[in-house]
Amino acid sequence: MKRTKIVVTLGPASSSTEVIEGMVAAGADVCRINFSHGSHNNVLEQIKNIRAVNKKLDAHTAILADLQGPKLRIGLVENNGVELVAGKEMIITTKECLGTAERIYITYPQFPKDVKAGENILIDDGKLLLKVISTNGIDEVKAVVSHGGVLSSKKGVNLPNTKISLPCLTEKDIKDLEFALDQNADWIGLSFVRSAADIIELKHLIQNINPNSKAKVIAKIEKPEAILDIDNIIKETDAIMVARGDLGVEIPMQEVPVTQKMLVRKCLEQSKPVIIATQMMESMITNISPTRAEVNDVANSVMDGADAVMLSAETSVGHHPAKVVEAMTKIIEHIEEESTIYNRDNAAPELNLHNDRFISDSICYTAAKMAQRTKAAAIITMTHSGYTAFKLSSHRPKAHIYVFTDNYRILTTLNLVWGVKGFYYDKSISTDHTIADIKFILKKNGYVVPNDLIINIASVPLSDKGKSNMVKLSAVE
Repeated sequence: MKRTKIVVTLGPASSSTEVIEGMVAAGADVCRINFSHGSHNNVLEQIKNIRAVNKKLDAHTAILADLQGPKLRIGLVENNGVELVAGKEMIITTKECLGTAERIYITYPQFPKDVKAGENILIDDGKLLLKVISTNGIDEVKAVVSHGGVLSSKKGVNLPNTKISLPCLTEKDIKDLEFALDQNADWIGLSFVRSAADIIELKHLIQNINPNSKAKVIAKIEKPEAILDIDNIIKETDAIMVARGDLGVEIPMQEVPVTQKMLVRKCLEQSKPVIIATQMMESMITNISPTRAEVNDVANSVMDGADAVMLSAETSVGHHPAKVVEAMTKIIEHIEEESTIYNRDNAAPELNLHNDRFISDSICYTAAKMAQRTKAAAIITMTHSGYTAFKLSSHRPKAHIYVFTDNYRILTTLNLVWGVKGFYYDKSISTDHTIADIKFILKKNGYVVPNDLIINIASVPLSDKGKSNMVKLSAVE
């Protein structure tokens, strides 16, 4: 059973029940719905299909609703392609027009106010590079083409040197968020996060729209400003996505690998899941096997300690979505045979009785260390909020983490978290009886065998559904 999770992006190639079922059977754990594309009707169909597959396979595939955010784009251009020639000057305007080699429209009203002479404009993931000559501060910017090529309609724009004054959530994002919360999405992805304030704003909005929502927030790291405020962002968010596509255009490309490793390390320290995304198996959009560099990329992400690796175009528009997931699963399973990826040397929780999480943090730390010392086969936790699952996972124990909960909603949420396998369990008699019953269920289903050592974590008394305060080591009979 692999520990590192796989996020697949749904799209025209992968929205049917049959394809989703194929991907889940091959190892997909989370379905990402990209709100940059497709109508709410399409999304509704996708969600219905994910839930039908979960029911059929008795799976807990999570739903990640990825908001578009303030993505800057060029408007339509004539013939859907104009040649920008290096050295030529052109106008970028906020007045809508059909683009030519001399004048193009940008969907960003504050553009002339925000940019300054000398700043770079990158278009189409950095394939085209322009430099600002001057701005009238109202509706026009004069720029020179530094690196040319063919510009087609609606391409994305990155402004790595510019402080953008747009809000983190557009009107479209708010409508999409309301829809996603109505459909009980497990995770909400926030694009182009610049500071912790963006996360706080989104969490307030979620509570205002639906005070009962349990949706958790993923901060997508793709702006240089986010790197500067990363500690505060990690503190406020529930998870991080290293969105290497835009990040690799916004910061120098050579800085991306070190930034990726830094983000994984910081997330593990704070027990926050981290997803590595973009171009992981890009060649498999058309090919039936990945390049060796792509295999290394996935392998390194697993070795660094990522909770999940993500597929974008490979599954949304690729020729064989299930095969890509299968290939990724093979890589993950092989790397997870390496003992070096387990048992992170996390510091023990600081003695602080005023911290209401101190006891449960200490229980999780002790369970992970005990599992390492005794070579236990499994750590079993009962949880209502899911907190112990996040905490245990961050220690990266070699023992399997089995989570039993009467809170059905967190089973899908936890499907993103490294090493966690969830079970619905709503009986509650006595602690000893419950532990014996859970042991029986795991043994009956082949998750543990006689003479395996297992560690149980629970909150005593069970009926209080409080914070974990008990750890027990025993053998399977």
